[in-house]
Amino acid sequence: MKQPSRTLRFSMFGLLYFTQGTILGYFASLNALYMLEKGLDMAKVGIFSTIALIPFVIKILFGMLSDRFNFFGFGHRKPYILIGLLVQFLCLIAVARVDPGSQYWLFVGMAFLLQLGMAFYDTCTDGLALDTTPENEKGILQGFMVGGRSIGVIAAASLAGFIAQNVSWAAVFYFLAVLTLIPIPLLFFVREVFNPGDRFDWGAFSAFKQFRVLAVSAVGLILFLVIVGANQLVNPAFTSRFPDQINLSTAGLITTIWGIGCVAGALAGGSIMDRLGDRKALWVSVLLLLPALALLALVKSLPLVWATAVFFGLAYGMAQAIYFALAMKYTQPTIAASMFSILMAVTNIGQGIGLGLGGGIAKRLGFPAAFGIFALCLLLVPLFFPLLFSKRVKAIQYQG
Repeated sequence: MKQPSRTLRFSMFGLLYFTQGTILGYFASLNALYMLEKGLDMAKVGIFSTIALIPFVIKILFGMLSDRFNFFGFGHRKPYILIGLLVQFLCLIAVARVDPGSQYWLFVGMAFLLQLGMAFYDTCTDGLALDTTPENEKGILQGFMVGGRSIGVIAAASLAGFIAQNVSWAAVFYFLAVLTLIPIPLLFFVREVFNPGDRFDWGAFSAFKQFRVLAVSAVGLILFLVIVGANQLVNPAFTSRFPDQINLSTAGLITTIWGIGCVAGALAGGSIMDRLGDRKALWVSVLLLLPALALLALVKSLPLVWATAVFFGLAYGMAQAIYFALAMKYTQPTIAASMFSILMAVTNIGQGIGLGLGGGIAKRLGFPAAFGIFALCLLLVPLFFPLLFSKRVKAIQYQG
């Protein structure tokens, strides 16, 4: 049995990432506003976001499960992807009837389960892509995946905001639930190709005895703490600053503009690394984020809100692309998939810290102070440059 056409396979992967992007778009543009509207404060928004992110910190375990266990003879990847999608779908249907103001912890629990489903199918989708995609097609496949997720973010940010403004919040969740089902039919056309030897390797952890790998992990933790923690505050900050001019539909459009900036920044990031090298590219990333955070803290003109959103999106996307490329260069070829997943887990820990930290600071000191503190955190990144880029520490390792 041959695999279907490359277009069909790539469409499936793009749609799986599109579905993930719709949830990310909702969280980026509307969730904080929804919770604030229900009488909660930014501290509780931060706690919610941190807990909801935990499944992406432990996603390595989902990869181990998929690698080791064939689901009742149905496969190592596709059954788990289907389970994850169905969990996300059912949680979205159920959460439409939960009031976060009076049922806060139930809302948190539902979000945790939803993210658990999403992390499950995300991890197994990556595994299926690695199993079925020839080496010479992986670059094109990544374009479909990243593009699909970006389109999902933009679609959710623009349409969900309009639905929330003109219909209801429950309709938003039903809308996202319908979008979750779109990739399922294509799952039945792609055949699994699974090599039992390609499994999680505990030896990946020994790579973290190297100073350079520890340094790149620390840089990832700080970068994602800053960009994700700040991103959660963008719409609440703008809405509090311009309460009469920015409604839910406008907030969704602001995130759409931010998403377009993200796509442009991500595309530019790889080119910048090729032209300038790793060290200079990382400097560019830091030096773009600092003024973007300053604008988020200080902008007081409504027209500048749109420019600030796209500029922050550009810096956000570039920081992600440059760090992902840097992390790939520090993975050991023999355990590349396992080690890369560990580095990504560290960035997810940074996101969790940033979400909780940003919400708490915004509640106590205000949004400008939160953006300012994130900018100060960003200044820690260059401190790791000597470990990352100095030839003198190339062979230095911890002795364990």
